[in-house]
Amino acid sequence: MAVHVSQLIQQLEPSATLAMAAKAKELKAAGRTIYDLSVGEPDFATPEHICQAALAAMREGYTHYTEASGIPELKKAVAKQYLTRYGLEYPPDQIVISNGAKHALHNVFTCLLNPGDEMIIPAPYWVSYAELVKLTGAIPVVINAPQSNGFKLTADSLRSAITPKTKGLLLCSPSNPTGTKYSREELQSLADVVLDTDLVVVADEIYDRLVYTSQPFASFPTVRPGLKECTVVVNGVSKTYAMTGWRIGWAIAPNRTFAKAMADLQSQETSNPCSISQYAALAAIEGAQDCVEQMRQEFDRRRRYVASRLQAMPGLSFPEMEGAFYAFVNISQHLGKTYGGVRVDEDPQWCLELLAQKGVASVMGSAFGAPGYVRFSFATSMDNLAAALDALQEFITHAT
Repeated sequence: MAVHVSQLIQQLEPSATLAMAAKAKELKAAGRTIYDLSVGEPDFATPEHICQAALAAMREGYTHYTEASGIPELKKAVAKQYLTRYGLEYPPDQIVISNGAKHALHNVFTCLLNPGDEMIIPAPYWVSYAELVKLTGAIPVVINAPQSNGFKLTADSLRSAITPKTKGLLLCSPSNPTGTKYSREELQSLADVVLDTDLVVVADEIYDRLVYTSQPFASFPTVRPGLKECTVVVNGVSKTYAMTGWRIGWAIAPNRTFAKAMADLQSQETSNPCSISQYAALAAIEGAQDCVEQMRQEFDRRRRYVASRLQAMPGLSFPEMEGAFYAFVNISQHLGKTYGGVRVDEDPQWCLELLAQKGVASVMGSAFGAPGYVRFSFATSMDNLAAALDALQEFITHAT
């Protein structure tokens, strides 16, 4: 008897960011010089005091199962952090520690959505959002947020997308892939619609500490009274502390019942997050935060350099990069041209030719629900950025 893959999984799209990174590594292994601007992870090493905490945890025997929802100390630290930073008070038993923020999102969607429910997702969106929603049998309703509005959803667009089947709204600010950030006032206008219609909001705030403008980050539950009771906040240590490989994220539930549901689900799927990584994350949150500011400042330096270089190239446009570490660039004026004898009409082919001809790895906007765009990550060294942008400039300059 043949073993067949389920229809649900057959419909699943692979991660475009990881696929591009794999292609770049393949070319690099073949001897090519590759400038990888595709993957969304800090290029810094995890700070030493965090690594030392992991070693200490192993030596002290914290190498066994923990509670499915995470160690109490880490949940308390997350609760204290949100109280200190944003004035949001949550009991630790409303926090579920997971194997990264992506896993936390999976838990949230699985516990929230029924087959046939609709989840509103503004585009451009992170590549995994729609696929994680599909895995529940629910329907991702993608709403285009145009570049002219900073790729941000408006209250009118949100209201017009709501149907009797709509269960919730997904928001990511600062955004992957666009680097834009909702202001408090913009979030308030969306909040008014949410409160009028009883939507559940899933707020992905994984880039909350990587903000470069004078306007502070606003956590969604803080912008209107009543939002805390209808919002699930997702965050983690990956981006803030350069801990992508440690796989620790969390979901903050609006009530204990929903938190228990996520913990029960996780207990069946993974038992618990890595015990050692949890103690490392605890040290990250409770320890000195100088490392966070140092990395943020370096990202800001790179951001300003990338912006100046891209602005000087003809036919490219992009919104201000207010947070995260991405430039989301409109390349539509460079489609329909010939590059090294190859005619390129769509952004996936454009990215592949840029990689093949110039060794610059990026991610096509189509993967984020935005054809005609390309995402470049500036989470790499200044030397790599300079070489990659030189190659990009040569690529588009010699197109015919």
